[in-house]
Amino acid sequence: MKLYTKPGACSTADHIALQWTGQPFDVQVMTAAEMKEPAYLAINPTGAVPAIVDGDFVLTQNAAIMGYIADTYPQAHLAGDGSPQQRAQAAKWLAFVNSDLHPAFHPLFGPARFIGDQAQFDAVKDAARRRLRGMYETAEKQLEGRDWLAGFRSFADPYFYITLRWADRTGVDLSGLPNIAAFKQRMEADAGVQAALKAEGLA
Repeated sequence: MKLYTKPGACSTADHIALQWTGQPFDVQVMTAAEMKEPAYLAINPTGAVPAIVDGDFVLTQNAAIMGYIADTYPQAHLAGDGSPQQRAQAAKWLAFVNSDLHPAFHPLFGPARFIGDQAQFDAVKDAARRRLRGMYETAEKQLEGRDWLAGFRSFADPYFYITLRWADRTGVDLSGLPNIAAFKQRMEADAGVQAALKAEGLA
């Protein structure tokens, strides 16, 4: 299995998940320019990461890739203990990160996609930060008495961690959220997380 990733993008979460499987894999760290070259566009015509190639099977979209990694390496328990309930719980929090948190960052990364008036960019960004703060408060409550979002370590956790790195970079207020702070510390102390970050030049 080969993962195509860009440093600090959501694909870094897949990189961490692969590290957590303990199984061998290949990784190609891409630049923005390389993602637009014909060789990569043949793999993912959108020119985005992540993408994985497993033999002749090609898969894009982060949530789908997380599920594929979990199903390919069930011994890693990235979707729980094999029960439908634990898989659903892991998938719920993966969906929260993928469908709620991640898109909420888009106004911070590219406000011009939302409003043409540059004078309003800061207002758009401030609104996004307030919205994200509310979402992180939801995660803070979920982490009360738990080490991991789903109650067990799952494929939701690396993705959530990557959004915390984005939050730091974009000025989202995470103060007064001790459960999230403890989660971030756990992730940063994890050998698999460190291995992925180092391979992408992030640590």
